[in-house]
Amino acid sequence: MNQWTVTTHDVGKRIDVFISEKLNLSRSKASEMIKDGIVFGNDTCLKSKYKVKLNDIIKAEDYHVKASTLEGVAMALDIVFEDRDILVLNKQRGLVVHPGKGVHEPTLLHGLVHYLNQGDEVIKPGMVHRIDRDTSGLLVIAKNDKAHTFLADQLVDKTMARTYLALVHGVIEDAMITIEAPIGMDPLNTKKMSVTEKNSKYAKTDFIVKQRFDTMTLVECHLYTGRTHQIRVHAAYSGHPLLGDPLYGIDDDKSSGHYLVAYQLQFIHPRTHQRVSYQVDIPEYFEQAYPLK
Repeated sequence: MNQWTVTTHDVGKRIDVFISEKLNLSRSKASEMIKDGIVFGNDTCLKSKYKVKLNDIIKAEDYHVKASTLEGVAMALDIVFEDRDILVLNKQRGLVVHPGKGVHEPTLLHGLVHYLNQGDEVIKPGMVHRIDRDTSGLLVIAKNDKAHTFLADQLVDKTMARTYLALVHGVIEDAMITIEAPIGMDPLNTKKMSVTEKNSKYAKTDFIVKQRFDTMTLVECHLYTGRTHQIRVHAAYSGHPLLGDPLYGIDDDKSSGHYLVAYQLQFIHPRTHQRVSYQVDIPEYFEQAYPLK
């Protein structure tokens, strides 16, 4: 999620103007984002008429193509839970979550548009959070605007908990290692993130050892922050990069993608206001490549 602190240069601007300038978007696209509940001021969802004040902390997700403009594509979806407000699914490895630059194949969002619009009612799937193409595991999808805003707020106030399992290179001797290091764009490669002091944001990750092997370790990953590629960057920084990671891993690793699964997800349900929890098994591709028993 993008974050800015309002300076004297921007004081008094409407939030749609502020976002359009910061993300280089049209005013209409910025307004869409605000309406979708993914623009926050001091951890509160903002309205388009809001005028930014000095030292406001403004947060916003990147702009993505809206589901209503997409044509649905039939695909197999592993649905873990569904009701009239939300859908929890187990995303397969290799599937991109949403359309974007350089993405030419159907995405999970295309599949959701098809799945949710079989009847007369039009449902626009709201992507609350994302995981990388080669990361598998749990995602929660909002089925209406109210649910989307409620869930998005939990990402900001950290009441939504996401826990990952990863296979990393090397044997970690300690029971747990904590990496607390800022993450920003890699100055040498714009496709990568890196631990850097320049134009970076605070990031913290715990890696808890679950099982050790001769040349690798199975770890549980706890995120305190939600930076782009955070687990992959911090794992590499620790000296134990993810197996099969094409960006941050070891050059001679011949695996067909990194080994990372979002295996636990907890949040407060937008209608019942009860805390719910979901978990998936270790995926088959973990077991097939590196038997864990």
